[in-house]
Amino acid sequence: MAGHSKWANIKHKKAATDAKRGKIWTRLIKEITVAARMGGGDITSNPRLRLAVDKAADANMPKDNVQRAIQRGAGGLEGVNYEEVRYEGYGIGGAAIIVDCMTDNRVRTVAEVRHAFSKFGGNMGTEGSVSFMFKHTGQFLFAPGVEEDKLMEAALEAGADDVIPDEEGGFEVLCSPNDFANVKEALEKSGFKADSAEVIMKPDVETVFTGEDAQKMQKLLDAIENLDDVQEVYTNAVIEE
Repeated sequence: MAGHSKWANIKHKKAATDAKRGKIWTRLIKEITVAARMGGGDITSNPRLRLAVDKAADANMPKDNVQRAIQRGAGGLEGVNYEEVRYEGYGIGGAAIIVDCMTDNRVRTVAEVRHAFSKFGGNMGTEGSVSFMFKHTGQFLFAPGVEEDKLMEAALEAGADDVIPDEEGGFEVLCSPNDFANVKEALEKSGFKADSAEVIMKPDVETVFTGEDAQKMQKLLDAIENLDDVQEVYTNAVIEE
């Protein structure tokens, strides 16, 4: 991925987050609830919950909301039971798309996701049709200006697998999903707070979109991301600004 595209995409995502903060909170509450239900309510022994709580803090979610979601997931409060479901498909020019959802109604969710794909020029695929092109990994992105040698040393000492510079002077740090929380904590203790820190599905190969195709692809991705049951969308498409 070209450096300027990466940082433009991060700014685009942050702007979208700020514009839809209520929706972001709803998604985080779902994630916290499911994480607590699956792994218990103790963030020290539940890395997935710890990550979700960290994201909630970054999104300025009130602590009371976070605690209620943890209690609901751990069985302390009544509430809706969500299940995780993943859909895969193709966008413009066959670009790969993975859609992770949390839903209390699979029939509704699959209908909405399929409609978004078909309305904006994509196609739903079968399970496993594109996920083999992605790797589950922890990713930290640092904007240009970070001191390379110190970041490299801190990242490798923290247990990261790789540190990759980009053409604009930024850096991508990769690690195992299981090591994500520890690497994040160690990097921050060393003074390195990432512009983006997430466990993602990272594509093995990326496809750059420009002009009209880029606009069409962005419309498709926006339509999918705006669905209420969608938690995350991953793609191998790189949208050039």
